[in-house]
Amino acid sequence: MKRAIPVVVLSIAGLVPIWRYEPSLGGSTSTTEAASTPSASSSASSSGSGSSSGTVVKGTTVTTEKGPVQVQVTFEGDRITAVKMLQQPNHPQTTAAVPKLIAETLEAQSADIDTVSGATITTEGYKESLQAAIDANAEAAAASPSPSAAASTASAARTVDGSAVNTEKGTVQVQVTFDGDKISAVKMLQQPNHPQTTAAVPKLIAETLEAQSADIDTVSGATITSDGYKESLQAAIDAKG
Repeated sequence: MKRAIPVVVLSIAGLVPIWRYEPSLGGSTSTTEAASTPSASSSASSSGSGSSSGTVVKGTTVTTEKGPVQVQVTFEGDRITAVKMLQQPNHPQTTAAVPKLIAETLEAQSADIDTVSGATITTEGYKESLQAAIDANAEAAAASPSPSAAASTASAARTVDGSAVNTEKGTVQVQVTFDGDKISAVKMLQQPNHPQTTAAVPKLIAETLEAQSADIDTVSGATITSDGYKESLQAAIDAKG
């Protein structure tokens, strides 16, 4: 009986490692994943100064040996404030070159920039697409003058009606358009219904635009209309101030 005790103790001691062992279950393992980084082809490189507000223009898509290249340019007036790559080759040298190209563009404010060593093909495609965007912005600006320029032009032009002058032949009244102090147009609001008047009016207006005053000659055969015209014209000039 005394020999049995050590055997039991040894048996219990041998079971301890078995009780402490925990079998692994396939569904309970965990994995730590590194944050994924988008590739050069799936992400667009961009850079600029200030916010993204302004006129956004896409350049042409240029097909190169390495892949398509396309830029998007943001303008404030004619100033380049940001450049974004919409398409670029998935190549390490291109990825390294793009920030340099954008930085040079913002500094030069044009497509006249240096070629990045090791990325000649991408550089040429970039400059071509960039120049296309610059040209498109310039054309749009030329076709649509700025609001301030349009307002300035509108405010400079002023239309003034001369007095209505009653003559023996009928009423004569002119309307004069001024650009600053310059008479730019004259329109007859009222005139006698007479062939000599009809023939005289274009001559009177032409002389007014040349003389830039009411000090013009009387048209032969239309003296009454001429005098009424000059009186109404002078009234418009005086009213303009």
